Amino acid sequence: MDALDLARWQFGITTVYHFLFVPVTIGMSFLVAILQTAWVRTGRTAYLRATKFWGKLFLINFAMGVVTGLVQEFQFGMNWSSYSRFVGDIFGAPLALESLLAFFLESTFLGLWIFGWDRLPKRLHLACIWVVAIGTVLSAYFILAANSFMQWPVGYTLKGRAELADFGAVLTNKVVLATFPHTIFGCWLSGGVILMAISAWHLARRRDLDVFRPSLRLGLVSALVGTLGILVTGDLLGKVMTETQPMKMAAAEALYETEQPAPFSLFTVGTLDGTEPIFSLEVPYLLSFLATGTFDGKVEGINDIQAYYEQRFGPGDYRPYIPIAYWGFRLMIGFGMLAALVALVMLWLTRRGRLPDRPWIWKVAVWSIVLPFLAHSFGWIFTEMARQPWVVFSLMKTPAGVSPTVGGATVITSLAAFTLLYGVLAVIEVALMIKYAKAGPPSLDEPTDDGTMAVAY
Repeated sequence: MDALDLARWQFGITTVYHFLFVPVTIGMSFLVAILQTAWVRTGRTAYLRATKFWGKLFLINFAMGVVTGLVQEFQFGMNWSSYSRFVGDIFGAPLALESLLAFFLESTFLGLWIFGWDRLPKRLHLACIWVVAIGTVLSAYFILAANSFMQWPVGYTLKGRAELADFGAVLTNKVVLATFPHTIFGCWLSGGVILMAISAWHLARRRDLDVFRPSLRLGLVSALVGTLGILVTGDLLGKVMTETQPMKMAAAEALYETEQPAPFSLFTVGTLDGTEPIFSLEVPYLLSFLATGTFDGKVEGINDIQAYYEQRFGPGDYRPYIPIAYWGFRLMIGFGMLAALVALVMLWLTRRGRLPDRPWIWKVAVWSIVLPFLAHSFGWIFTEMARQPWVVFSLMKTPAGVSPTVGGATVITSLAAFTLLYGVLAVIEVALMIKYAKAGPPSLDEPTDDGTMAVAY
């Protein structure tokens, strides 16, 4: 492989790996804040123990997210210097706000929350974790605003490179307005499934029922609310994607010829390049609705869009790799809906104080912890790879963004180093999460890691 392919592999690996922690951080920050709010309002020690327990897991995940996220920005200058010069004027503003405003809020108030348990007034201490949660959302918005410029560039003037002309347009890009709520609801699904899975492990052993039953129910509700939000915002995002990147929508269905109305295939067996379906299970009219909002809408096919792009941008192949786009889209939806289905079944089985007595039910709930991670990973793979061959849609192709003086040997060395480092971090992360998840919540008189007692105030 040449330097371009290696650089793409490296950025793909580090990006997908980093994003494993982001939705958990955002989702759990709100759930921890809700649990602490419940404790402040009711005074029940079970909510305090739950806050301490889930807060510790949240902190482990937050720290790992920060460590893995730092590598992302270094890679812009390492392997993608031409791209960085081209979009640096645009990216600088939202990423600066993410660092100086959002991350500042997160880190400062998280420190106050960690060390302020017996030092701050109860409600002021509660406000700290809510500010942290709000900071995570702001951070996501600014980063998604930068990413959305790659999907649909706005607010710029082209003078050899993209220069910022309208920062408001960058922040209100139609893509970010659709992508942001979709991502946040996905985070609520992830956080809810984390609470569900770990609570299920303890409830199967009938441990700390006063802590883990409310935690389980909160996680289930969060997962289902997140799923409903994903469905609504995903519908909106599909229509925006059709408007801004019709090739991506066509690739998601492997739709080579324009159809009106267009069906949506749930499952297809075909040739490796996706050009020839052998068997397909289809839902009539569904793709038309997803793309246009009407059941008889016309959806442009890959061949027609390719011909239009050749006329607009010049000769070239403007098709992404269709099998990845097709299956990435379905695996994203499939794993997300499967997680929601488990949450819905568990909500029914635990109604009115019930606890299932069949071990396999709890095992299903525990192992479902991997489902949202798979959904997020395939979602990002689809989002970024189905945009190809553009690194910035309509402005810069991916080969033009790679660093011209960085050779393949250099990239493969850093790729091997980062992969090894991330492998070690993965072992540490999983070991810590399992250790503290199995340990359960602190007892009423147990000293915590920050030197305070579990029962503060």
